[in-house]
Amino acid sequence: MCIPQKSSNFVPDFKIMGTLSNVTTRRGESNPPSVRFAPDAFPEAKSSKTGVSVKYAPAPDKRWYVFRVSYGREDKASDYLVEDGTYTYVAKKIVEKYVKGKRKRYLQTLVPNLLFAYTTEEKAEEYVNNTPAISYLSYYYNHFEQDNNEKNPPLTVSDEEMNRFVLATCNMNKHLLFVQPSQCHFKGGEQVRVIDGPFAGVEGRVARVAGQQRVVIALSNIGLISTAYIPTAFLRHIDTD
Repeated sequence: MCIPQKSSNFVPDFKIMGTLSNVTTRRGESNPPSVRFAPDAFPEAKSSKTGVSVKYAPAPDKRWYVFRVSYGREDKASDYLVEDGTYTYVAKKIVEKYVKGKRKRYLQTLVPNLLFAYTTEEKAEEYVNNTPAISYLSYYYNHFEQDNNEKNPPLTVSDEEMNRFVLATCNMNKHLLFVQPSQCHFKGGEQVRVIDGPFAGVEGRVARVAGQQRVVIALSNIGLISTAYIPTAFLRHIDTD
């Protein structure tokens, strides 16, 4: 079960459940079926100020926009968009610290200064250019493409990539890493699926990151997300032919 997104950075001392209830795999299969990431597997986007929550609901006129948020105000921007009825996602990880001999858990943004929002083109434009309350929010541009005016368009992430990203990060595992390709030593180009453990259902490439075997998920034009250590027995090759 995923933990609903909250803007508060303090996490009570409870056990984090890492497997989504509606993502299932069958052990022993050489090529398990593709995971279908149902809408209700997404954690609710919730405002810490008002308690308003928004569920992810696929719509043909919406896309996953990537917004840049200055000075680490991802939660503040997320609160505003959620209260306006827009679904948002801020990937986070648990960080443990000892304060006066007691262990405390806090949530830390995994991809700094970025907010993912599922919205329409018109609404995205309104947020960026016509909403003074979130003047610190701007587009994250796609520097690898140009539109008809020879300008870089706002970056959007495909549904497939976003599904993998959310599935890999919604458990807020403390060993999650946001990395660049230079930090990954890939073991060939084969795609794998994790079939057991807290990252069951995650698909990506096997790589050695920070001295451990992990599965790496790509977010185009942004970077790579690395899971925690994954035993070889938990991996199955995906036939991409």
